[in-house]
Order: sequence, then structure tokens, then C-alpha cells
Amino acid sequence: MKDTVLVTGASRGIGMATARLFAAQGHPVALNYNHSRESAFAAAREINAAGGMALAVKADVSRSDEVAAMFDAVRGQLGPVGILVNNAAVARQCLFTEIPHHEWRETFAVNVDGMFLCSQIALREMLRAHRGSIVNVSSMWGQVGASCEVLYSATKAAVIGLTKALAQEVGPSGIRVNCVAPGVIDTDMNAHLREEDLDALRNDTPLMRLGTSADIAEAIYFLCSDKASFITGQVLGANGGFVVS
Repeated sequence: MKDTVLVTGASRGIGMATARLFAAQGHPVALNYNHSRESAFAAAREINAAGGMALAVKADVSRSDEVAAMFDAVRGQLGPVGILVNNAAVARQCLFTEIPHHEWRETFAVNVDGMFLCSQIALREMLRAHRGSIVNVSSMWGQVGASCEVLYSATKAAVIGLTKALAQEVGPSGIRVNCVAPGVIDTDMNAHLREEDLDALRNDTPLMRLGTSADIAEAIYFLCSDKASFITGQVLGANGGFVVS
């Protein structure tokens, strides 16, 4: 049987597209959600009806007790997690001087602490097995920063640092850790943007379009596949050329 995959923030957008892609390739998949129960369960039912194996499991990834319970549930029903996709995140836009301290801490708790908690538990099994793959979802704003998105950019930059350092640490144990840094993606997270703003972002992207959840899912799948067996500690910029590093 192929490795069990846990995708955090899988009730919509990039996370859901990623879970569906892994399931289509024969992997048992756990779809983590926090608030969007209906969509996560609907996706799991769809995968199971198509002959796959899927489990929707609730957890606030910023809470260590809920993360531990989630991994216990996944292990009990699908087996130990061999591939972890840390995708859950929140975003807020405002001037730096107007960010309340509690929002700063809450955003870091989900976007960074969540990756720490999930990765730490996943690695217990991976280290015993001497194999495994972790992909963290960052953002191009974590690479270059964005005005009025200092908080989001800071969390996503932290994700990149976490990825590179952890890859060095667990590489000798046969575990790969990589990062995808999406550009502007047509998801609910960007639904608040005005159409003229989206048009401007399209025009600033050399490929002249917004990315899709499927685009990022394919990048994540590649990094977890045997085709990327000699790739670790890397940041794959899936941004249509918006940022060139």
C-alpha cells in the first residue's frame, strides 16, 4: 500500500486539490479541517465512493492536544503518516502599525506553530521508518514580502527557514523536507480582492494568469514523489514567474 498522506487545511483550495490528487494516485488520504466540516466530509465521501481511502479529521493545528488526537485518529484508521503536507494557514491584510498583538500571535500560531506541531509528531513515525516526506506550503510573499501583508509575509518566511533547517536535520534519516511557495492563486483566500486588483496581478505575472489549486497540488505531489528523491531543503516557486529567485 502507498504511504498515508495527511493534508492540513484540506477543506478547500490548495489543500483539497492536493488531497484529491494523492487519492487519485492510490494514497490513503486524511483531510484535516478546522471549521469547514461539510466540505471536508463531502470530499472524503467523494474519494471513498471512487474507490479510494479518505478520512476527514478535525483539528485546530495551533493546539497541540488536537494535533495529537488527529494523528492518533489517522494512524488508527489509515496507518502511520508517511507524507505530511503542511498547508493550513490564515491571512490578514492591514497596515503593520495597526496589527493587534493578539492577531500577530494567532496568525503565527496557525501558520508556523501548526507546522511545528504536525511535523514533530509525523517525524516520530518517519524517523522509525527511516523514510518520509514533508512539504510545507509557504508563499512568494515569504520570499520577497508584501506591503500591508507584513504579518502573513513574516509567517511564510518563517516556514521557509523551518523547511531548510529541518531538511538538514532529518536528511541523514532518509526524510525529505521541501517547500512550495505559490504565487497569486485563484482561491477563497484571494476572493476578497477586487477584480481590478486581480487583473493587475495577472498583468504582473509573466504567464499572464492566476495560478490554480491544481497547479500547486501538482507541485506538491512532485516533491513527494520518487521523481524528487534527490530533492530536499528546496523552495519551489510556483508563481507563474512573478518572483524569480
